[in-house]
Amino acid sequence: MIDCNTASRSALAGMLRDFGVGRITQAARAQDGRRLIEKLHFDIVVCDYVFDGEPINGQDLMDDLRAAALLPLSTVVIMISAEAGHTRVAEAAEAALDAYLIKPHTADALRQRLIEARLRKLALRDVFDLVDRDEHLLAAQLCQERFESRGPAWLHAARIGAELWLRLGLPGQAQALFDAILKVGALPWARLGIARSQHESGNLGQARRTLESLLNEQPGYTDAYDVMSRVLLDQGLPDQALMACREAAARTPGSVSRAVKLGLLAFYHGKPAEAAKVLGDAVRRGLNSKAFDLQGLVLLAVLQFDSGDSRGLAQSWRGVVAAHAAAPASNRLRRLEGVVATLKLLVDRRVADSIAQIRQLVSEAREPTFDFEAACNVLTVLSRLSRDEVHLGDIHDDVRVLALRFAVSRTTCELLVRAGLADGSLAPIIRAAYADVCADAELAVSKTVESRPAEAVRSLLASAERSLNGKLMDLAQHTLDRHADAIGPGLVLQELRDQIQSINQRFRSYGTQVLLDGSAGRTLASLAKA
Repeated sequence: MIDCNTASRSALAGMLRDFGVGRITQAARAQDGRRLIEKLHFDIVVCDYVFDGEPINGQDLMDDLRAAALLPLSTVVIMISAEAGHTRVAEAAEAALDAYLIKPHTADALRQRLIEARLRKLALRDVFDLVDRDEHLLAAQLCQERFESRGPAWLHAARIGAELWLRLGLPGQAQALFDAILKVGALPWARLGIARSQHESGNLGQARRTLESLLNEQPGYTDAYDVMSRVLLDQGLPDQALMACREAAARTPGSVSRAVKLGLLAFYHGKPAEAAKVLGDAVRRGLNSKAFDLQGLVLLAVLQFDSGDSRGLAQSWRGVVAAHAAAPASNRLRRLEGVVATLKLLVDRRVADSIAQIRQLVSEAREPTFDFEAACNVLTVLSRLSRDEVHLGDIHDDVRVLALRFAVSRTTCELLVRAGLADGSLAPIIRAAYADVCADAELAVSKTVESRPAEAVRSLLASAERSLNGKLMDLAQHTLDRHADAIGPGLVLQELRDQIQSINQRFRSYGTQVLLDGSAGRTLASLAKA
């Protein structure tokens, strides 16, 4: 139970014990509730909507925990509030809460909501078990079957199934399921799901129109602004994407994850003052929360370096060091610490140590675990060291290696450019590398058109081996799948399949995936994914 009112907590605890709930943990503050949920597993969460004196409300809290995957699917979440307006009730339903009770409520009303929610969770236990074992394909198929047969908790199964299809990178199956759900009822979350599926399929215009229609009817639907910001960014409209991101953050002022996302977007699109303010506030509110993406602390450290705030930079460095110490095996946290350490060493006038630190990071650019986030961070630091006339040797060669691997789309190319803006000479190198990747892809397409698909696949694989670019890996797989009959059965087809499988197993990051190593942050990947 999370409720700032002692009397309310006492009354609720009495009701729950009467229902047979034997173990109850109480929290008076939202942040205390957050820490408990991040640390322990709860079958039921009963949360008040309003917390006096705190910037966060109950819905913001559940949103953050849900976005960071810290609320298990099996947990029942019940929101209690004096707010009886339709908008708030609708928003609560969209946040995947299991029930929303209006004060004053009776014990019978709470009991009934709990029973209904628990029965739904029990009916979906087989799905949850598959998800917990990371058997997402089987879980999605089971949800699909449950929906089509109108089995127990079929509508909730459909929502979970559609989310799983998206997670599996199969937006077509997700959209088909969302479309089927809409025929049952005009549910806003299903319409948002269609927009997400359209976006994942590359249909940006359709996704934007779907979102505009949804927001016209449901202007308070915060999750839709999140998706809209990604669509607008992929359409090459960063200023509008920022506006959508600001709207989402403004509607949920207590959301740590949305604040970090806004700060990152502002940083990469030339709004350093806004980025510093938003990220600073997010650090003060939620640095110790698992919902906080430590990439936000790294970019705050960069901004502190730029402004000459050595004290703030030292504080940010200590925060990253502490996070890495808590998870010493994490490659991601080691690299984040290395990025901030490079800047701090330079401020401390340990120039040789600073150069050695960044050279170590650059040397890892072709390793399987090195990802898009790491590439952006390295470019961010390299450009600042170059700007400050620190001698780095063949920096342009290093930048080209990074760009060849991670410029997999126009969006990722421009984010890499933004990361290196402190040194204006880097942008042409990054864009030229992306142009080379596109030229390799176009050459392979021309060979396919000329009825030489096997040669096209070999060409793509050779380019992918040189660059490690995920766009070329995907195109090789797509070409082989589509033209397998033309290539014909036998050793050639199997040889190409084996080569694709080999490079995918070693480097399958699509150029954008953030390798979490158990950490919470996916924010930069969500900005980059196109």
